[in-house]
Amino acid sequence: MLHITLPDGSRRTFDAPLSVAEIAAAIGPGLARAALAAKVDGRLVDLSHRIEADAALSIITDKDAEGLEIIRHSTAHLLAYAVKDLFPDAQVTIGPVIDNGFYYDFAYKRPFTPEDLQAIEHRMAELATRDEAVTRRVVPRDEAIAYFKSLGEDYKAEIVHDIPAGEDVSLYTEGRFTDLCRGPHVPSTGRLKVFKLTKVAGAYWRGDHRNAQLQRIYGTAWARKEDQAAYLQRLEEAERRDHRRLGKELDLFHFQDEAPGLAFWHPRGWQIWQAVEQYIRRVYRDSGYQEVRAPQVIDVSLWKRSGHWDNYQENMFFTESEKREYAIKPMNCPGHVQIFNAGLRSYRDLPIRYGEFGACHRNEPSGGLHGLLRVRGFTQDDGHIFCTPQQIESEVTAFHRQAMQVYTDFGFTDIDLKIALRPDKRIGDDAIWDRAEAALRAALAACGVQWTELPGEGAFYGPKIEYHMKDSIGRAWQVGTMQVDFMMPERLDASYIDEHSARVRPVMLHRAIVGSMERFIGVLIEHHAGAMPLWLAPVQAVVLNITDETAGYAAEVTQHLQKQGLRVECDLRNEKITYKIREHSLQKIPYLLVVGEKERAAQAVAVRARGNKDLGVLPLAEFSDKAKQELAELR
Repeated sequence: MLHITLPDGSRRTFDAPLSVAEIAAAIGPGLARAALAAKVDGRLVDLSHRIEADAALSIITDKDAEGLEIIRHSTAHLLAYAVKDLFPDAQVTIGPVIDNGFYYDFAYKRPFTPEDLQAIEHRMAELATRDEAVTRRVVPRDEAIAYFKSLGEDYKAEIVHDIPAGEDVSLYTEGRFTDLCRGPHVPSTGRLKVFKLTKVAGAYWRGDHRNAQLQRIYGTAWARKEDQAAYLQRLEEAERRDHRRLGKELDLFHFQDEAPGLAFWHPRGWQIWQAVEQYIRRVYRDSGYQEVRAPQVIDVSLWKRSGHWDNYQENMFFTESEKREYAIKPMNCPGHVQIFNAGLRSYRDLPIRYGEFGACHRNEPSGGLHGLLRVRGFTQDDGHIFCTPQQIESEVTAFHRQAMQVYTDFGFTDIDLKIALRPDKRIGDDAIWDRAEAALRAALAACGVQWTELPGEGAFYGPKIEYHMKDSIGRAWQVGTMQVDFMMPERLDASYIDEHSARVRPVMLHRAIVGSMERFIGVLIEHHAGAMPLWLAPVQAVVLNITDETAGYAAEVTQHLQKQGLRVECDLRNEKITYKIREHSLQKIPYLLVVGEKERAAQAVAVRARGNKDLGVLPLAEFSDKAKQELAELR
C-alpha cells in the first residue's frame, strides 16, 4: 500500500506505486489538468515522477510561485528549441529563470536582428501549439558529454564536463530538441501559452570578459495574458523612465568610451548631486558624525592586512610608483580605521562616528555596466561607527530610524529589510559570525520591524542589513546597508582603552543610507520620471518674458528669487511664449513664471506649475513665500 499525505493533512491510499500525474488524476480531473509539477517530501519533481514509498505530496499549479518559475524555465527551453530549429548552427549555452522571465545565451556567427526575434517568437508559438511531450531521462555524465559533442554543442559539453566524473545527469527532450537540465519542467509544450521575447543583449561565456561573447535573448512568460499585459506595460513605463534617456534629455550627465563606467556630470545633474549630498551632510551632522577624508590610493600592504587582497582583488584597480604597488580604494573602511588609529582612544570616547563622501573604484566587467546604476567609479555616503559590543544594538537601532526617515524624505515609503548572512568566502570563525548576526537580529527586533534573511550573501568580513526600497512602479532597489564587523579592527590593530585600563578591540559598524550616490540618483530620476521634487530640481523655476519690453522686469524677478535662495533661470530669447513654455515644460521645470506688461505693472508673475497647471497671477512676494514654504515642507 502507498500512503500519500496532502497539504491539508488528508491522506490518500493507493494499491501500488503511481506517478504524480496518476495521483493528481485520482484526486480530481481539474487538478490533473492544472498540474505542472509537484513537491514530494519537499523536493520538486516532474509529473512523470513515480512515487514508490509513503510520501508528502503537494501538486504545483500555475497559481504557485514555483509553478510560474517552472513555466518560465520551460519557456527558456522552448526558446532554445526554436532557435535551433531556425538557426541549426547556433550553439546553446545556459538559460536560467530571472525576475519576471528568463534568458538564454547563444553562440552564433552573426548578431540576431529584431526580425530574427520575431521569427523565433513565432516559431516558439508553433512549437507550443504542437503540444509535444517533455520527457526526462537520466544518463551517465560521460555519455552526456559525448552526446553534446556529437551535436557540435561544445558549450553544453563543457558544462557537463564540470560535473564530477561518475555522476548521472538528467536530459530533457521535447520534439527534436534535447537539453541538459535539473528540472522539473511542464509535461508538454502546450502548457506554455503566454510569452514574449523582449530584447537581445551581449553576454560573455560564464560572465568572464576574457571568454567568447555570446548573444543573450531575454523573454517573459506568464500563466495568464492579463498578467503579461500588465508586465509589458510596466516595461514600457520603465523605458519611459530610463535614467540614461532622461539624463540626455534633461542634460544631466553622459558617458563616453574613453571613460567606461565613469559619469561626466553636467551642471544640472551636478546640482541634483549637491542637493543629495548636502542633505546627507546634514544627516551626518545631526546624528553625531564627524566628516573625514581618506586617501584614494593606498599601498597594497594595507589591503592585504584588511583582507581585501585575498577576497576582492579581482575587483580592484592597481597602479605603481617608485617600485611600490598601490590600489585605488574600492572601499573606504580601511582608511577610516587608520584615522581611528591615529590617536589614543578611551571607552569614554565611544561611539566614534566617521562619515565620508568617499570616492571608490571597482573593476566591474564592461558588459555589466549600466548607466549610473552600475559604474566603475562611485561615491558613497559612507560611514563607520567604532563602538563597544554593548553599543551595537543602540547604534543599529538609531541608524535604522535615521535611514527610514531619509527614504521617506526622498519619496520612498515601501522598504523591505533583509539580513545578508555569512558567505562561503569569509574571514573570521563561526563564533564571531554568530555574535554579529545575532546583534543585527536583536537590533531590528528592537525596532519592531520584520525582515527576511539571505543565507550566504553577507560581505566577507561581516553580515549586513540591506534596505530594499520600492519605486513608483514597484521595482525594488537595494540601497543602504548596516554591517557588523568584528574582524577588520582585529586585522588592522584598532583598539581603545577600556574601564579596566586594558587595550581591547572596538566593534566596527559599516553604514550607508543611499549607498552609491550615482546609483541612488539614477534610481531617483527613474522613480520621479525626471520630474524631481522642488527641493531636488536642478532648476526650480524659469522666468519667461513675453516681449522684449518686459525683459528687464524678467531679469529683476530672476535676481530677486535667486537672492531668496531659489534656483531660478531666465529665458529672454526672442521666441513665442508658447514655444518657450513648451520647451521648458519638456525639461520638467517645477514652475514657469511668465511676465508681460500686466505682470510688470502689478509686480507679479503668472505662474504655471509642472503638469500644465495654471495657478494664475500671484504677487512676486507671494510666489516667493509659497516656494520657500514648499521647500521647507519637502525637506
